[in-house]
Formats: sequence, structure tokens, C-alpha cells
Amino acid sequence: MKKEKTKHSFFEQVMLPYSDVLYSYAYYLTGSREDANDLLQETFLKAFRFLDKFEEGTNAKAWLYRIMRNTYINEYRRMKRQPEVLEYDEQLTPYQMLPSTEGHSFNLQRQLEHTLPDEVADAISRLPERFKSVVVLRDIEDLPYEEIAEALEIPIGTVRSRLHRARALLFERLKNFARDHGYAVGKRFALAGEDAYCTS
Repeated sequence: MKKEKTKHSFFEQVMLPYSDVLYSYAYYLTGSREDANDLLQETFLKAFRFLDKFEEGTNAKAWLYRIMRNTYINEYRRMKRQPEVLEYDEQLTPYQMLPSTEGHSFNLQRQLEHTLPDEVADAISRLPERFKSVVVLRDIEDLPYEEIAEALEIPIGTVRSRLHRARALLFERLKNFARDHGYAVGKRFALAGEDAYCTS
């Protein structure tokens, strides 16, 4: 009993504080508030069940992002019959998760306000997952490249290349929307420092 209480306490102190940022990621992955809540709850249930596999002192946020992404790919894509073709070298090793048991439920409903225009959020949600994840984690959640690489289990160079490609795709999809709303829109993306910016 004492061990179980300690597990609950550790989980509440170390894992649950990331619920808002995880909900944001889930929202952009699923494109739906209801599905985002379901994905968030399933992520935390799996994280709690496999808490003994988490190495204390390591990056809890990256660990949770990884569980959420794998859960989304392995379950939500299949359930919604929206398969995505991944290159062979990008196939993920699924978490070997056991079915959830009763008795471990958490109230994870979050009223998170999204300030992005609907057109922008929709354009992000329609990106292939491998591009969507990097652009959400970098441009919305503002994670460092190192944390994104850790969360997605890919090299930093792959993070950078996917991010560049994701921004290029978003630019093509949103340039008319930007012009219609009075933004100056250039013709291409150019690298400036670590990130890409639109230039004429």
C-alpha cells in the first residue's frame, strides 16, 4: 500500500504537470478536442502502468510525448482507418502496452484556449504525422531540438530536415490565407540561424 501511494505521489508530482502541453500536442495530432482528451487520458494511463520503466531524473516530458505519439500512431490511426505510409527506416517500435485496468482514472479535462486561426490549425492537423509532430513540438510547444529528438527517437538532423519540410508544406497551404489577411508573403523559405523564415 505504501509503495502504491508513493507511486501515485511521484506520478502526480512529476508527470501530471505536463498535462496541458500534452493536451495541446494531442489536439494537433487528432484535430479534435474529444479525441485529444481520449488520447491524453490513454497516455497517462499507460504512463502510470509503466512508471517503473521510467528512469527517475531523466526527461519526463520527452518520455510522455513518446508514449503519446506511439499511442496515436499504433492505435488512433488504425481505429480511424487513416493509415500513413512511413519510410522503412522511420518505422517505430511499438510500446508493448497491456490493456488498462480499472481503478486508475484521472480527471484530465483541460480548458485550453487555442489562439491559432482555424485555417492554420487545420493546415497543421492535415500534415503527415512525422512532419506534424516536429512543427507542433518546435513552433507551438517551443521545445529545443534536443528534446524533440529525444521524444521522437530520431537524430537532431532528422528533426531539422522534417521541420524545414513541414514549414514548406504549411507555407504552400497557407500563403493564400496569409495574403487574404494582409500579410506580406514571400516566395520561398530561407534558413536564418537555426530556424526557417519566409522571405521574398
